[in-house]
Amino acid sequence: MIIVMKAGAAKKDRDEVLKRIRELGYKPHVIHGTTRDVIGAVGDERGKLVLQSIESMHGVESVVPILKPYKLASREVKVEPSVIRISDTVSIGGPEIIVMAGPCSVEGEEQIIETAKAVKAAGAQVLRGGAFKPRTSPYSFQGLEEEGLKLLAKARDITGLPIVTEVVNPETADLVAEYSDILQIGARNAQNFALLKKVGQLRRPVLLKRGMSMTIQEFLMSAEYVMSEGNQQVILCERGIRTFETATRNTLDLSAIPVLKGMTHLPVIADPSHGTGNYHYVAPMALAAVAAGADGLMIEVHPDPERASSDGPQSLKPKKFEALMTKIRLVAQSVDRTL
Repeated sequence: MIIVMKAGAAKKDRDEVLKRIRELGYKPHVIHGTTRDVIGAVGDERGKLVLQSIESMHGVESVVPILKPYKLASREVKVEPSVIRISDTVSIGGPEIIVMAGPCSVEGEEQIIETAKAVKAAGAQVLRGGAFKPRTSPYSFQGLEEEGLKLLAKARDITGLPIVTEVVNPETADLVAEYSDILQIGARNAQNFALLKKVGQLRRPVLLKRGMSMTIQEFLMSAEYVMSEGNQQVILCERGIRTFETATRNTLDLSAIPVLKGMTHLPVIADPSHGTGNYHYVAPMALAAVAAGADGLMIEVHPDPERASSDGPQSLKPKKFEALMTKIRLVAQSVDRTL
């Protein structure tokens, strides 16, 4: 259920509503709007009628049922798009397209710092890089782990770029949160509910990638797991789904971008690198994603892709990335966005 507070309602009125929601056995989630607050009451739907009594409380305008199974992520709860603050200078979900760029894996100090400097010079606002890498094969490079996190932090100190890196299990989530500005949940963990609950308890923005066989509703239900633990800072990432097609690594579902934008208030970005698996296709799909309404992009960049420990074939060299950024600016302008 949604409890809509009156415009200008006093804090004490809101606190009384929160107290009553808890007394009724529900978990309240306050969503601050531009003119009024909305409170989502999440819990056992079988007893939702008891929440109707809150409508008579002081400062309450109305109590409305949420029809969607994804309660907190739905536009029924929050009509205006959410803007998630990453740092003092970077926010995602507003008019500016945010580009997260860097290597698939942190391989060493020289590699990550060289890449960080290059993507910043080209206009990227966030540095991406994997320290913990869940791989299909147990014999593939698994990442530098905490040493990789330290190298990412050093690259941030040098360039000023906030960093996004992947969390692979609940046991290391707190460690990653010590270093990272954004916690990434990869496609293979998109329905790892224990992990989703854990990052929901941490106060860091979460970048949630769509699972390779997920429907859009399942994707939003995974976001709901994070949000139901109290963390409303979720960024959705379309990164391609598994289909019968073999010409690309995955099938980048560009239609998911406008569909999601209509269903949820959460920001939506696209990852054309994993979505195609081939650097030749990254630029056209990145431009198409911006035209489709994406709030940002995640692009793999490596100074020497031929020798990359992982995902070299889909990584752009710095010069190609710089050229792509010029084109992204032009497409962004054509859809009333900036970069």
